[in-house]
This record gives sequence, structure tokens and C-alpha cells, in this order.
Amino acid sequence: MNISSELFHSHAQGPVDRTYGLTFNQQATTTRARHSKSRQNLMRKSKTLEQIRKGEPIKTCVLGHYIPAYIAHAANAGYDCIWLDMEHRAQTIRELQSLLAHAHRYDIDIMVRSVTLEKTGLYRLLEDGASGLLIPHVSTVEKAQMLVDSIKFPPLGDRGLDNAGLDADFSLHEPDDYVAWANKETFLAVQIETPEGVHNAEAIAAVPGVDLIFVGPGDLGLRLRQSNEMSLDEAWEIVATACKEHGKAFGGPTFSLDEMQKRASQGAQLLINNSEFMNFAEGLSQNAALFSKLAEE
Repeated sequence: MNISSELFHSHAQGPVDRTYGLTFNQQATTTRARHSKSRQNLMRKSKTLEQIRKGEPIKTCVLGHYIPAYIAHAANAGYDCIWLDMEHRAQTIRELQSLLAHAHRYDIDIMVRSVTLEKTGLYRLLEDGASGLLIPHVSTVEKAQMLVDSIKFPPLGDRGLDNAGLDADFSLHEPDDYVAWANKETFLAVQIETPEGVHNAEAIAAVPGVDLIFVGPGDLGLRLRQSNEMSLDEAWEIVATACKEHGKAFGGPTFSLDEMQKRASQGAQLLINNSEFMNFAEGLSQNAALFSKLAEE
């Protein structure tokens, strides 16, 4: 190759590595192809979806602050998933990315409750390593379908392809392998938090790409107490029936053993029974009470 043709080749296809006679772009493609097949089985699998497929409880806890150690201890305790709340808590994007990296390190799912409904903002959370997204106040089929379009790749949705984030092991996989993995191993959970959502539960559960329905007892309970149209237990039963009809998992906060047993008997799999906020409040109260006992002695 003479100098002029080499310059043309370099301009058209990328800089040339004279040692191997390949452009750096060609080398990158060759390297990725060589490693992709050996790494296909190393793409992280969702423990949440694994439990759903086995019909077993999804052991879930809640984190709302930047505490990497909580992730390590939750994984060590045997939890499958951490619900990371961004709706009512604030974290920087770097803090969020750090927590997601820790979750991959300790092999535990993080389900991010998103602060945005903007399409690219949603799938960026998945690219940064979230196993699933939890979206509050989903009361209509139209909103559920919009969310599927945002975070699922074709043919289920219309998510944009990058294949260079933590979720893709930073482009170590072929795009088609990555897309197939993402649609299979990431999940969409939608929250039923209004009477309208309860009435639409069957239609929402029927939407392809909605993987899990989350009953939000706080907001839903508030609205049901005001409308008096049904009890919270009746709402749970309506959601349970809808999910059974369409083969979808469901669940929600179940912080006491009695509540866990009640919802599990209805078929709920997502059982949430711990939060770092609860641990702070209860642990501090219990240990502060020791000073009173010390003073009595």
C-alpha cells in the first residue's frame, strides 16, 4: 500500500495499525466478535426474573440513600432485589452509577424507581446497570404501553440501542446478542396507586412487556379512604386476579410477617420487608432505650 492509498484507507475506515495491517475499527470488531461468544453466558441474569420464572418469592428490600455497604449486606443476607427509590429521594447520577456497579459486583438486582418518564432517561438507567425499572402512578393502558415502548427493544418496544454501557459489559457483546439478553433479563414493574389503576388492572396486566405489577398501598390506600369505593384488601384481590389471568407477577410492600403471609397466599411474589430507613429508625430507638435501662440499674 503506497502512502496516498494508505492515507485514503485511514481516512475512510479509521487509523491503520501497521503491525497487523488492520484499521483500529477492524481490530475492535474482530476482538469483540472473538470475545462475544465466550462471554455470552457471562451477561448478568436477573434474579428477580429468575424467581418469577420459578414461581418463587422475590426477596426484596429498599434503599433510598447512597449506602454502598447496604448493597453488599443485602446480597450477603440472601435478598434477590433492592428497590432503589429515586421518586422520594435524591442522588446524583454518579452516586446512582456507583450503586449500580456495586450491585453487579455483589450480584443482586436493583429495581430503580425512576424520577423521570422521559424515554432516554428511562433506558439510560438500564444502560447504567439497573435490572429493572419501577414506575409510579401507572393507571392506564396507554401509559403502560408508553413505558414498554421506552425500555424494551424491538419487537416489544422502541428503545434506542447503544451497547456500550455497564449492562452490555461496555460493548463486549454483539448488538443482537445484547438486545436479546436485555429483553429477556431486564424488567418493567408498574405501580397501581389509584382506583383508576385498580379498575384497569386487567388491561394493564395484559400489555406485553409489562413484567410485574406493584401495589402501592400508601398512595392507593390514601385515595381509597377518600373515595370509599373499595378496601385496600379488595384492591389487592382485584390486582391478584388480573395478574393470574395474564400470567404476570405482582407484589408490594409487606413489612410484617402477617402481611407477607397474606399477600403470598394471594400469589404475590414481590415481597418487600426491609429498608435502610426502617433499620435506622428502629435500631436507634432500640439502642437508645438501653440508656434508660442503664439508668435504672
